[in-house]
Amino acid sequence: MDNSVTIWGDSIDSNMGQLLVRNIDDELVRELKLRAAGNGVSAEEEHRRILRAALSADDDREFLEHLMAMPDVGEDSDFEREREFPRETDL
Repeated sequence: MDNSVTIWGDSIDSNMGQLLVRNIDDELVRELKLRAAGNGVSAEEEHRRILRAALSADDDREFLEHLMAMPDVGEDSDFEREREFPRETDL
């Protein structure tokens, strides 16, 4: 399968690049269109928003948000790992 991505944007007349993504699964395209409709925008605009969010995300903040979203359940001992030492080997 040719999963090529073509980017245009180095022309003198254009200050905005263009992106062409080929060989997208039909189901993914359908999900994009449904998500766009739910947000009241075109599929193209939704695609831009997804790319913008994915490429400009503050990784540290995003990681902290994931940590803060974890439920505060259990005791520390519930999450301890058993220490198993490797068997002895003859070299």
